[in-house]
Amino acid sequence: MAATPAIAALERAKIVHTVHRYDHDPRSESYGTEAVDHLAVELGIVAEQVFKTLVVELSGSRRPGLAVAVVPVPRKLSLKAAAAALGASKAKMAEAKAVTRSTGYVLGGVSPVGQRTPLPTVVDSSALGFDRVLCSAGKRGLEIALAPADLIAVTDAVVADIAV
Repeated sequence: MAATPAIAALERAKIVHTVHRYDHDPRSESYGTEAVDHLAVELGIVAEQVFKTLVVELSGSRRPGLAVAVVPVPRKLSLKAAAAALGASKAKMAEAKAVTRSTGYVLGGVSPVGQRTPLPTVVDSSALGFDRVLCSAGKRGLEIALAPADLIAVTDAVVADIAV
């Protein structure tokens, strides 16, 4: 299997991780839910351990632009909380083309790790309640499991309550 930029970044940083593959259904309407459905039972984890990577557009700050919010799949992102955590007054979901152009990943395969242009990142504080979390490895049907502290370190993320 060829390494994605996310896997390569973890290997360069010597971060312990495991890669999990599942058969992605192109008709799937929720990439995160699909990952949970495939991996939760197989790995003996709860749905809240699988995180989705959302890209937002910040405004009202000294550094407007795109940023990343990492939240558990079953929960929703509080745009207001994400903006505050990243030092902005407002956040809205970024347009798909901007996400792909900036991160180098396609929707449903956006990883918080190994992005073409590293973006400011916030990880929901619930991640700290687990010994490992899963997030996209940079391709649909591919997830990485790693310690939350390693995810936070490799992305230089802030941690905040951003999920509702």
